[in-house]
Amino acid sequence: MLARQKPQTARRSRTGAYLLTLIVSCFSLTDGYAGSREQAKRIHDRLAGTHPSETVLDQMEADINAGTPLVAAARAMDNQAFYNVTLKNMITPWTNEAQTVFAPLNDYTATVIGIIRDEDDFRKILFDDVLYTADASYGAPGYANNNNAHYEFLEDNNINLKDALVRRAQSAVNGLPADATAGIMTSRAAAKAFFIAGTNRAMFRFTLINHMCGDLEEFKDETRIPDRIRQDVSRSPGGDSRIFLNSCVGCHSAMDPLVQAFAYYDYAFDSESDPEGENGELVYNTAGQTDPETGTRVKAKYHINNNTFKYGYVTQTDQWSNYWRKGQNANLGWSEALPGNGEGAKTMGQELAYSARFAQCQVKKVFKTVCLREPGNAADRAQVETMVNNFANSTYNLKQVFAESAVYCMGN
Repeated sequence: MLARQKPQTARRSRTGAYLLTLIVSCFSLTDGYAGSREQAKRIHDRLAGTHPSETVLDQMEADINAGTPLVAAARAMDNQAFYNVTLKNMITPWTNEAQTVFAPLNDYTATVIGIIRDEDDFRKILFDDVLYTADASYGAPGYANNNNAHYEFLEDNNINLKDALVRRAQSAVNGLPADATAGIMTSRAAAKAFFIAGTNRAMFRFTLINHMCGDLEEFKDETRIPDRIRQDVSRSPGGDSRIFLNSCVGCHSAMDPLVQAFAYYDYAFDSESDPEGENGELVYNTAGQTDPETGTRVKAKYHINNNTFKYGYVTQTDQWSNYWRKGQNANLGWSEALPGNGEGAKTMGQELAYSARFAQCQVKKVFKTVCLREPGNAADRAQVETMVNNFANSTYNLKQVFAESAVYCMGN
């Protein structure tokens, strides 16, 4: 026979059961039956990551009751934390190979934040002559090509990026010719992460990951012509040509012709005194400059390991071609208004940015940031498709996508 439960223990048991029921009920109400005030708070929490003031919450509640929840979302995005926290945390992993959020503010991140704040055409991040720095009145050290002190000052002093950032011509800041600028791809942070050493293929790969939402493996197509694969790629790895034909060619046949757009760029640093390249800088061979190793404007890294397969392609210019316009990757939605080839990083960046895949990628990233999940069901996928169409119709205003995502995930 079971012993009788002591009265105190019984009360604790009933109290615990009651609290558990109450908590479950609260969650159910929040998820399924949120009122306009709860919806307003959720919008603010998702966009700014912080609680709104009572005044702002009252205004947002009134917006929702008036049938204008997008106005409520706009109020939430007026909060400094939307720029200093939400956007910075979303963008920072794009700026480094480790894809970590724990990296300092830099010119790449600041430029993307500025374009979002100004509701500019988001496609410009891959090709425009643009860079955002802080207004001189905030006391930050001047922008420098060989250090990140300007942006670290802003972060260390919690400067309000919404107010501080100003748009500048990148060519007037870092000294590149205007036609050699390519948005964030020619920022110092991107150069330090993706042009450093190597063969410049990293810049292309991480641009795909960050802005086309897929790694090379996803786009691999063994049916493309391998005529532009460089000399440093073995045609018989380990003595087996089947590896090249069935694997390597799938990536390199299209990647190498596109990476040729970066042929005149490098990241210069002293590997002995500065092995991490903290004080390095982006360098570019302008017209008339000749690399001593190649005898052309092409950087030496494009001829690295040229004896691996001496009959491979020898890069002599920055003329690129997009072999993915045919084959399975034609479904990425390349713009018919563009020719699919060109010279330099600017036109290649535009080729990527004007694809349908680029727009879809940005919307999915924002949805995940705001809704804290991937699109997981038919309703989510329909919403993403709607937002992609709205993104294009709003001249690629990504701030609008944040607002629409927050409203969709505010609860009913």
